Amino acid sequence: MRIFIDSANIKEIREINDMGFLAGVTTNPTLVAREKRDYFKVVKEICEIVDGPVSAEVISAEVEGMVIEAERLAEIHPNVVIKIPVTEPGLQAINILKQKGISSNATLVFSANQALLAARAGAAYVSPFIGRIDDIGNDGLAVLSDIIEIFDQYMIDSEVIAASIRHPMHAVAAAKIGSHIATIPYSIIKQMIKHPLTDVGIEKFLHDWRQAF
Repeated sequence: MRIFIDSANIKEIREINDMGFLAGVTTNPTLVAREKRDYFKVVKEICEIVDGPVSAEVISAEVEGMVIEAERLAEIHPNVVIKIPVTEPGLQAINILKQKGISSNATLVFSANQALLAARAGAAYVSPFIGRIDDIGNDGLAVLSDIIEIFDQYMIDSEVIAASIRHPMHAVAAAKIGSHIATIPYSIIKQMIKHPLTDVGIEKFLHDWRQAF
C-alpha cells in the first residue's frame, strides 16, 4: 500500500516527503481554504515537492464547469489528478476527462456501487471515505473491502485510495484489506511513526552508553 498525505500545508508536505515514503498528495477546497492561499499556486508548489500524483478538486457542480476547471488544473503539472465527486454530472465529467487524457480521482465515495460506476466511467482512482462512513454508523472498512474484492474480481485498473483515515489502525486495516493507497492526514502519519517502546529503547541505549563511557 502506497502512502499519500491528505494536506495542503506546504511545510507538512515537505516534512513528510523528506522521510522518503511519500508517494502522492490529496487536497480539497477545505484544506486549501485553511491555508488562505491561491489554490493554483498551492497545487503548483506541491507538485514541485512530491514526485507522484497530486489530487486537486473541482468546485463546480455542473459538467461543463467541472471540465473547464479540470483542464485548468491539469495545465499546472503532468502529475495533477482531478478530484471529481461521484454525482451524475461528476460521472459524465470523469468520462469526458478520460477521453481527453486527464486522470481523475472519484471522490466522496461512500458505497461499492459508486466506486464501480466511477471506475467504469474512467476514473484512475476511487476514494472511499471510510471514516465518514463510520461516522453515520456503518462500517467503512467493510465498504473498502467490498470495493477491493469487486475490483480484483474483474481486474479493474482503477486504484483504490482509502480516504478519511481517522487513526493509525485505519491505515493498518486498509493495508491488510489490500487498498492500493491510503491518503492520511499529517497528524495521523506522525502517530504512525511514534511508539512508546521505541522511545524507551532509545533512552535505554543512551543510558547504557553513558554508563559504559
